[in-house]
Amino acid sequence: MSETREPDHGDNGNGENNVPAPRASGPEVIGVRKGMFGAEAGGDTSGYGGLVRTVALPGAASRPYGSYFDEVADELEGALEEQDLVPENAIEKTVVDRGELTFHIAREHLVRVARTLRDDPALRFELCTGVSGVHFPGDKGRELHAVYHLRSLTHGRILRLEVSVPDSDPHVPSLVSVYPTNDWHERETYDFFGLVFDGHPALTRIMMPDDWQGFPQRKDYPLGGIAVEYKGAQIPAPDQRRSYS
Repeated sequence: MSETREPDHGDNGNGENNVPAPRASGPEVIGVRKGMFGAEAGGDTSGYGGLVRTVALPGAASRPYGSYFDEVADELEGALEEQDLVPENAIEKTVVDRGELTFHIAREHLVRVARTLRDDPALRFELCTGVSGVHFPGDKGRELHAVYHLRSLTHGRILRLEVSVPDSDPHVPSLVSVYPTNDWHERETYDFFGLVFDGHPALTRIMMPDDWQGFPQRKDYPLGGIAVEYKGAQIPAPDQRRSYS
């Protein structure tokens, strides 16, 4: 009795592993990180104060991408062309990194791309398992990223969509009209990162109090939280309790 199996991320469907997709460009260096925990002004007592690392994002991949990625890219580009949309205007770059496929999408075309991925018979990414926020303060002009995780139940495939916006204009179109399960995920991402999802039916905070100032998951948010009042005494935030010489 023969056994059938679904091809995995690095499988070409014939049981042979593909080589990693070649890079069309090198990594995008967006900053340099010093120390282990990002502490400044002499507060790093971990012993790693002299550690220096570059912060880099993976560059665009060039074809062949490997696995089912080429087929998905071809089908998506063809479907967008049928809608009189130039694929290069919607897909800013395609990244294949660590066996995963990510399309970086221009925010003005996000809803159309998502609907195409959901409805096209050759794609059928019916499920969005949520949206995550990412904050890269050093990525000038696109400090805030929204990352969507899509899954095709029909074809057994997964991919990501990523949209980047500047901190000064943190607006991204809501995908609740395409994927209704994104409702609370978009609210949580707004609450913690300050990404504003235009068109969301009720974009309010979901974890923090309604009058909370700031967005706690941003990397420039003060470490240590806020001062705590206990029986009339003010306890300063942990990062303000003592200093190191």
